[in-house]
Amino acid sequence: MKLNRLAAFAWGVVAWNLLVIVWGAYVRASVSGDGCGSHWPLCNGEVIPDTGLAKTLIELTHRLTSGVALVLVLALVIRAVRAYPKWHRVRRGAVWSLIFILIEALIGAALVRFELVADNASMTRAVVMSVHLVNTFLLLGALSLTAWWAGGAPALKLRGQGIASALLAVGLFGMILLAASGAVAALGDTLFPATSLAEAFKQDMSPTAHILLRLRVLHPTLAVLVGCYILVTASYVSNFLRPGLWTKRLMSALVALLLTQLAAGLLNVYLLAPIPLQLLHLFLADALWIALILFAASSLTDRAAEHEAAVVNLSPAVEH
Repeated sequence: MKLNRLAAFAWGVVAWNLLVIVWGAYVRASVSGDGCGSHWPLCNGEVIPDTGLAKTLIELTHRLTSGVALVLVLALVIRAVRAYPKWHRVRRGAVWSLIFILIEALIGAALVRFELVADNASMTRAVVMSVHLVNTFLLLGALSLTAWWAGGAPALKLRGQGIASALLAVGLFGMILLAASGAVAALGDTLFPATSLAEAFKQDMSPTAHILLRLRVLHPTLAVLVGCYILVTASYVSNFLRPGLWTKRLMSALVALLLTQLAAGLLNVYLLAPIPLQLLHLFLADALWIALILFAASSLTDRAAEHEAAVVNLSPAVEH
C-alpha cells in the first residue's frame, strides 16, 4: 500500500492512541483512577492541580494524552474532508473515528464522575469498563481502516462474498466478546490480587467469592475458543477463499500475533498478572484486533475497485 502523507499521519494517530490505551490500563492497574478525585474535566477542581501524589500525576497524564489523541483525530477528519470527495471511505472512516473517540471521552468522564474507579468493585464498573474496551476496539478499527484506505486499499464489499463474510463476522464478534471478558478479568486481578496460583484458582472456583472473581475464568476459556476459531478461519479464508497477496501477509501477521498473545496470556495467569505483563497483554490484544480488522478488509474488498486503485489516484497528491 502507498504510504502518502495522509496515510502516514493516520498510522501515527493509530500509534498514539495505542499508547493512550496502554497508559489508561496502567491507570487502572495502579489504582490511580481517583487521582483527580471525582472531578472532570478539571483535576481535583483545578486546571493545574498539585501533582505531589503519584496517582494524581498518573491520572492527569492520561487525561492530557487523551486530549492530544482527540485533537489528532479531529485533525485527521479535517485533512480527510479537505482531501477526499463526499462519502469517500477515507472521510467516513475518519468521521467514525471521531465519533468513537468522543464516546471514549464520555465513558471516561462517567467512570470518574460516578466514582467507578480505584477500589470500586461494583458490577456497574465492570459493565462500564467492558463497554469502554469494546468502544476502544471500535475506535482502533475505524482509525486503522482510515489509514488502510488512505494508502490506496480498495473499498469493502460485503454482498456477494459468500461464506467468507459470515466466517469473518463471527471472528470479529468473538474478539469483541473476548475483549469485554478481558476487561472484567483485569478488574478482578486489580481489586483481588492473589498471592499464589493455587489461591487464584480457589478464588475462581469458590461459590462465595466476589462475582468478578467467579467471572474471571470466562476470559481464558473464551481466549482458547476464539483463538482456535480465528486460526482455522484465517487459514481457510486466505488459502481457499481469498488467496490474495495482502490477505496472505496479514494472515501470517495475525497468526504470529495470536500465538504470541496466547503465550502472554498464559504467562500472565502463571505470574499472577504483574502490571508490566498486563500492559503487554493489552497491547498485543489491540494489535491482534487491528490485524484481524485489516485481514477482514483485505479479504472482503470490492475486486472491481482494485482496477480503480490502479487508474484513479485514491490518495491525493496535494493536500490543501
